[in-house]
Amino acid sequence: MKALLVLGFLLLPTILMANEADVVRVEVDKVGSGYRFDVTVQHHDEGWQHYANKWEVVTADGQVLATRVLHHPHVNEQPFTRSLSGVEIAAEISSVIIRAHDLVHGYGGEEMTVMLPK
Repeated sequence: MKALLVLGFLLLPTILMANEADVVRVEVDKVGSGYRFDVTVQHHDEGWQHYANKWEVVTADGQVLATRVLHHPHVNEQPFTRSLSGVEIAAEISSVIIRAHDLVHGYGGEEMTVMLPK
């Protein structure tokens, strides 16, 4: 019994983190005067009450440049990739952070910082 308690205690952080939305892959391309982002998100969607509902393009100082709303749960499609085109970003910005959000935990999963192609 003690061994099970110890094992459960050791696994607790992993279990708690499993429900946050993680950005696991990002591709970014320069298209005309803007950018196209293809973002892959991993989240253990459980249905309409708990799913990854958006991802964002954010500057290093926290300014949200663009948001891709995810309109429904992806219970049987994990990880999943969604795109956003026409993202205008000032020329002086060389990198951005991509973060995902879910309805229960908000932000807090894995983020990715990507360099912008010129």
